[in-house]
Amino acid sequence: MIPYSLLDLAPVVAGSTPAEALANTLDLARHAEAWGYTRYWLAEHHNAAGIASAATSVVIAAVGAATRTMRIGSGGVMLPNHSPLVIAEQFGTLASLYPGRIDLGLGRAPGTDQLTAHALRRDVNAAAENFPRDVMELQLLLGDPVEGQRIQAIPGSGTHVPVWILGSSLFGAELAAYLGLPYSFASHFAPDALLPALKIYRDTFRPAAEGGKPYAMPALQVIAADSDAEARRLFTSTQQTFVNMRRGTRGLLPPPIDDIETYWTEQEKAQAGHMLTYAVVGGPETVRAGLRRFIELTAADEVMVTGSVYDHAARLRSFAIVAEAMKTL
Repeated sequence: MIPYSLLDLAPVVAGSTPAEALANTLDLARHAEAWGYTRYWLAEHHNAAGIASAATSVVIAAVGAATRTMRIGSGGVMLPNHSPLVIAEQFGTLASLYPGRIDLGLGRAPGTDQLTAHALRRDVNAAAENFPRDVMELQLLLGDPVEGQRIQAIPGSGTHVPVWILGSSLFGAELAAYLGLPYSFASHFAPDALLPALKIYRDTFRPAAEGGKPYAMPALQVIAADSDAEARRLFTSTQQTFVNMRRGTRGLLPPPIDDIETYWTEQEKAQAGHMLTYAVVGGPETVRAGLRRFIELTAADEVMVTGSVYDHAARLRSFAIVAEAMKTL
């Protein structure tokens, strides 16, 4: 058995509120800890009506208070939206509140549309150029202070919060390998570069310390239920969401529908199907087989699963089935 972890997008479903979504996040986190999940990560998205985790470090703090032992962190913080010092202070504070439990996953995408990126005071054009430098600056701020260092993150300095690089292209793989950091690939929505990125990461990895080894945690969509038919119906909420993204009509997570074929065009079906290449959808046996194939394909050191389900009880059942499957692989 390899470790298995959970990425929660704190979905706001149609007919509900962000407050209800966050209450569901805390409930899911408590269950996930009991089910043996290693990490519980939350993602930074802005101006997204269907995602309640924009203030990512604040939600992580709440999850930390609701759990006792499970690692918690970001999957991820979009570092170019922030100064490294502010993130070092935020995650240094989290590490002080929940010692030995905090992960800091970093991405370079805006986590939003271009207009909102400008509202965040983000220099979109400089993001790719500055991201590696900002990551290294953040590592320094979280490391032990050196003599003469005039700027320190307090809290943060000396906490050595583990830093992860997240990515959906070859760029993040190359950077993670260069810096000797663990790496998570977003195959749950960007499947194309999964295998090339993992190969580059492993082939070019440079240990940051003696004995350091590459550590890869790909992510994938999993929707599980007690039957294949029920899982496929629940999955239509995610399929609608991906179609709506293409249509430019983002919104709250929609309820499942009986026949997804009535919702999309053939082109939209192909586009959504491609983005969800690595989705695993089905009953317990189907999910177990799908997880096994994905782990064998990627040689994953750990798996990060995500899945937005309209009904909270059904979502709990989905992640419970995943945990049961992982324990028997």
